[in-house]
Amino acid sequence: MLTAIIDYESGNLHSCQKAFERMATETDAGTVIVTTDPDVVARADRIVLPGDGAFPACATALRGDSGLYNAMVEAVEVKARPFLGICVGMQLMARKGHEYTETDGLGWIDGEVMHIAPKERSFKVPHMGWNDLVLNHPHPVLAGIETGDHVYFVHSYQIRMADLTQRIAHVDYAEEITAIVGRDNMLGLQFHPEKSSENGLRMIANFLGWKP
Repeated sequence: MLTAIIDYESGNLHSCQKAFERMATETDAGTVIVTTDPDVVARADRIVLPGDGAFPACATALRGDSGLYNAMVEAVEVKARPFLGICVGMQLMARKGHEYTETDGLGWIDGEVMHIAPKERSFKVPHMGWNDLVLNHPHPVLAGIETGDHVYFVHSYQIRMADLTQRIAHVDYAEEITAIVGRDNMLGLQFHPEKSSENGLRMIANFLGWKP
């Protein structure tokens, strides 16, 4: 089995790669490759889309001339390969982003990416640090994870959901902030599983064994 972590110059992928490689070894889940090659993405059994930075820049880089975008969309939409978006990679799953300028997303999740704007001054932006998950719907990738388990966030924007059936979990931060989204063979994590200690590693292992 091959898991492809897409490298579209969206940030440092070292810790993400190491976490996925570790769990692939521990669970006998095959090979993990960080790649810029659309042919690797096209033949991958699982696809991971990380992302750090601004939504428009990440969307533009993903849709560049490399062929990665088309290979990823065909693998996920046509071949139904399991997909995991992380941080901005999750936000790109939405219909649109509103960071700096309105930008089209992948349209896989019914929601739009908006700035976090807490009404209480005691809640700072970015939303950074550990927060406790509140599970809204069961999901195989959350096997062994419960409400109250904490994960690590660093973000200033969030997906505001139009369809709450696609919100798998949220956290409370002056308001409910979507933490996990999903439908069919697609899953997105707003937090960084590679920085979320045992809870994050468990989710990575579960994803590597997930058969939608």
